[in-house]
This record gives sequence, C-alpha cells and structure tokens, in this order.
Amino acid sequence: MTRLLFFAPLKAPDHPTPSGDRTMGRLIVRALKRAGFEVELASRLRTRVAAPNLSAQYAKRDKCFAAADRLIARVRQLPKAQRPRAFFTYHLYYKAVDWIGPRVADALDIPYLVAEASHAPKRARDDWAFNHAGAEVAIKRANAIFCLNPSDKECLALVTEKRRLVDLPPFLDLRKFAPEVPDRAAARASLAKRAKIDDAAPWLLAVGMMRAGDKLSSYRVLAEALQRAKLKRPILLIAGDGEARRDVKRAFADAPCRVAFLGKIAPDELAPLYAAADLLVWPAINEAFGMALLEAQACGLPVLAGAFGGVGGIVADGKTGFLTKPGDVKDFAAGLKRALASDLPALGRAARRKVERRHDIAAASETFARALAKLGVKP
Repeated sequence: MTRLLFFAPLKAPDHPTPSGDRTMGRLIVRALKRAGFEVELASRLRTRVAAPNLSAQYAKRDKCFAAADRLIARVRQLPKAQRPRAFFTYHLYYKAVDWIGPRVADALDIPYLVAEASHAPKRARDDWAFNHAGAEVAIKRANAIFCLNPSDKECLALVTEKRRLVDLPPFLDLRKFAPEVPDRAAARASLAKRAKIDDAAPWLLAVGMMRAGDKLSSYRVLAEALQRAKLKRPILLIAGDGEARRDVKRAFADAPCRVAFLGKIAPDELAPLYAAADLLVWPAINEAFGMALLEAQACGLPVLAGAFGGVGGIVADGKTGFLTKPGDVKDFAAGLKRALASDLPALGRAARRKVERRHDIAAASETFARALAKLGVKP
C-alpha cells in the first residue's frame, strides 16, 4: 500500500485536547485512508508561536529542522518500495509554519500537499516577517493546496499558481457521526428531563470551547445580541467548557431568557444534542468555517452564524440557515428574530440534504485521490 506522511503543525490528530482543528485533521487522515493510502504521522511537534518573538520563531524552526532531518535519515534506510510517496500537511499559516514538510519533500523528492493554508501579505513587514517567509516557502513548494476556506484563495494566488489551488468543501464522516438524523422527539425529551428545561420553548444552542480570544468574543457577541433582541421565551443551551468559563457565564448574567450551561459534551453525545435544538446560534468570530456549524446541519439543525471566512460556504443564507454581518451585534439580533419567525424544520431538512450532497467524506476522499493521481501517486 502506498504510504503518505502526514503532519499537522497546529495539533496532531492524536492530541488529547479536542478542537475543531483536531477534528478536521482526523477527518483528513480518514479520507486519505478511504482513498486507499497508508498514512504515517510524520511528527507530533506543534509549531505555533503565540507571540511575534523572533528568537522563539528561530528556535521553533531549528527544532523542526532537526526533526525533519531525523525523519529523512530514517526513511532513507528503508527499501525504496517502503518509502513514503508524498508528504501531506494540514493547516499552516504565519503563526504555525510547516518547517518540516517542504524540507522532507525536497530531500526525498516527493510531492508536497497542503490543506488549509493561508497567506497574509501584511505580515511581510512586521514582527512576524520571519515566520511569514517560512509559510510562504511552504506555500510555494506545495504541488497542491486544498482550500477549505474559499476566502483564502485570493491571497494564496499571489504566491502560487491558481491551478494548484483545489476546492475542498469542509466535510465530515456522515456514516460515523450521523448516518441518519437522530430522533428529535426522543433527544429533546431526554435533554429536557436531564437539564430540567421547558420542552415547549424554542431551544437555541451554542457549541464552542470556552477560551480567550475569538471564542470568548463570539460568546460576548451572542450575549449582547440576546439582550438587544429582548427574547424572553427561548432557552439558550450552551455546550462547552474551558479556562474562560467564568467570563462566558459573566457575559450571560443579564440575558433576557434562560441560559442553561451543559458543560463539556462527549463527541458521541453531540448528534442528539444538535437534533434536540431548534437553531444553532454562533457569531463565528474569525472562524475559518466552523465544524460545529457543519455538524449541526448534518443533524438537521439550521444555523444562524456570522459570515466570517468560509462560513458562507457551508451555510446557505435563507436556505439552510441565516448569515449575519461579521461581528455585528445589531445584525445578529435581527437575525435571531428573523430565524425564529421562519420555518426552521424545513431549513433543517435542506441543511441535511446539502451536507449529504456536498460535505461528506466520500467527496473529499475522491478529491484527494484525483489530486494525488495527477502527481503520479496512486494507492
């Protein structure tokens, strides 16, 4: 079986801490295996540098170069038939550079592929210039770049050929996550009893890690929008946990409706939670696309979200949910009222059909297989 090396600079797919990034990394590995390839983890190193400290950027590069050289030496000891035929990296940008993949691909003379790369020209002349240059080298080296976020393509086209940019709609494994839409009545009755909430009221649902930065900003926009909309009847269910939980709870202290904090939800409990709710609500501050938005629609739950990044690529405004102006509290509040006055069950059914047609792992697997075949790499 043809072997591929896989690397995720932000978080290895077997990292113990859950996140949307880890989920997508695991899905990509699964899609490559589904296409007939053997996937080997190249490294578990995390390359993200939190602050624009030049010495930290140099140190991270040197550590990665050393890991790459060890990997190259090990692979060269293998018989040619057992050596990997391509290097595949998931998610690189100026804060999380792939210093390993291009070096290994060059040394072994194999194709280098990337999913979800972003290029930020404004970083070329600030304190991130060193890392920015490293990310640009990786982007230029890539034989194919799979774009999960369509908004990335404009800047990527500045440094690589457009023919190397391959559209890859965000995806999930429907057969594993939600082969069928869960029984809404049963899921709703179970949660109503467990959380002691009114089964007859409209249920809004927010799903997100509670951490500082963009996630906390999304929670705060949602809280402000609820206050502006003055919605008293709905119940807001919040699924998530993290170091910013106190700040999140503080943001909803004066909410006009009841807010129920469900805490951390196990992955196998997410599908019935989505099915039980009436509307997923998430401002999606600076989200690339948002796995929770895709998961919700797979379970027949329509979405109200801020139109950041690639969110518009997975939520069809007025058809599978509603989009609002990015970060706009007033527009999100208006969106809440608009959504609650709409035919939410019909939107949910349309959302599920769209996921089945466009966002399942089978389509992603075929996309990977075609791109690799063009580079002479077949299972």
